[in-house]
Amino acid sequence: MSDSIESHEDFLAGIPEDRRPKHIAIIMDGNGRWAVEKNQPRINGHQKGVETVRSITEECSQLGIEQLTLYCLSSENWKRPELELEFLLQLLNQYLIQERDTLDRNNIRLKIIGRRDKLPDSVQAEMDRTLEITAGNTGSILCLAINYGGRGEIVDAIRKIGAKVKTGEIDLENIDEETVSNHLYTAGMSDPDLMIRTAGEMRISNYLLWQLSYSEFWVTDKYWPDFGVEDFRQAILDYTDRKRRFGGLLTESGC
Repeated sequence: MSDSIESHEDFLAGIPEDRRPKHIAIIMDGNGRWAVEKNQPRINGHQKGVETVRSITEECSQLGIEQLTLYCLSSENWKRPELELEFLLQLLNQYLIQERDTLDRNNIRLKIIGRRDKLPDSVQAEMDRTLEITAGNTGSILCLAINYGGRGEIVDAIRKIGAKVKTGEIDLENIDEETVSNHLYTAGMSDPDLMIRTAGEMRISNYLLWQLSYSEFWVTDKYWPDFGVEDFRQAILDYTDRKRRFGGLLTESGC
């Protein structure tokens, strides 16, 4: 770590524990544009973006963030040029293999959400291997959203609930928000406290539509390959200054 960056201990010392985000979600945008602006192939931007994934994942672990959820491959990404899509899948496969030691060394447990059936068998095999290797880790959770779409997730949840209603396992009259949450890909996970998006885009792009209902948003114009630990820490600091109401009102004291 650069001498200009506070140690993890000093950084955390300035933030009350109850003000720290437990779960951070990120839309990693701008890899292709980063490369194009440098007159490089778009795939170079994706390769550079993997380095950012590594540094931010390790930072989360060191800061004690309970979960980091990254939007890696959306269900809409299949519309991209075939060569770029093939490269993204190869890069994903490579990441799952090469980062196992890093995840294990940092006591990070991997989770994956999304529709796996469309992914190549080779990618699914590496996913399962990395999930198995990190299953016993007790530190931060790294959740990768792969072939993921928020609307598709809700549709899949409705299908699961509907099937249970049909068999009598669930009573139609007893379906509530908790029922839906328990049938999403993210069942058992907390909702994100903070959602970060790079490249200046002001939309959520079909990402965690149910889970982001009360998340705080933080957007930067920086492309994902240029997003660093300093930026990540600034997002956390800005989050600590937010007054989260969850639909209610603050007291006169602002608490």
